[in-house]
Amino acid sequence: MILYEYPFNERIRTYLRLEHLLQRLGELIKRESPIDHHYALATIFEIMDVGARADLKTDVLKDLEKQKQVLNGYRGNPAISEEVLDSITAQLEAGFSAVNNLPGKVGQSLTENDWLMSIRSRVGIPGGTCEFDLPAYYAWQHLTAAARQHDLHRWVLPLGPLAESVRLLLRLLRDSGAPQKVVAPAGQYQQMLPQGRTFQLLRLHIDASLDLIPEISCNRLMVSVRLMRLEKDDRLHTSLADSMFELALCC
Repeated sequence: MILYEYPFNERIRTYLRLEHLLQRLGELIKRESPIDHHYALATIFEIMDVGARADLKTDVLKDLEKQKQVLNGYRGNPAISEEVLDSITAQLEAGFSAVNNLPGKVGQSLTENDWLMSIRSRVGIPGGTCEFDLPAYYAWQHLTAAARQHDLHRWVLPLGPLAESVRLLLRLLRDSGAPQKVVAPAGQYQQMLPQGRTFQLLRLHIDASLDLIPEISCNRLMVSVRLMRLEKDDRLHTSLADSMFELALCC
């Protein structure tokens, strides 16, 4: 099964982008090749760019507090484990405290590192990090893998509180959706959304063997999915077959 996720708003879109970059970063740091660590460093700069939104820190803090209030509303419910509630609430409180204590925007402390910023200014230029442009960076790439990994972990450390909070918020959001199997007649599926509920994330699982690619659009009133197929002309064409997939709406 292939999972596709589609955000209903810009805040969740930013969270998903950060999660995607953080997952990539984790994979790249574990490797030992200098080229992998080059792209790990480039990914750190991408995370800083995404996190540069002035309201991101505020959004995360608001969402952490909102989730805490929602969970506290379940206390006293015999169907809910108090132990689990206490554990998740503690994680939310720890995340709130850590993010709240971050100085300024995401990765602001890294902007004070002149050596890193010299690389950042060149990494977006095609071939801009060659040895004749950045000899010190070229020398760093010739350090041992362990030394480079140590530096990367050190530079990633200021991003940790935000990363953990975003992971927790997305996990709680995903857990709020109940999956259901639906059929797309002739490759088209539409669903009207109930009034009074605000959805934030759509999750779609589809069998990889179908070779279908969903084109998703959502708003507060309706969800629309069109199933496409990549043909030999390297273009997407609408599938006309009745196809089944699994859909979850998370709020």
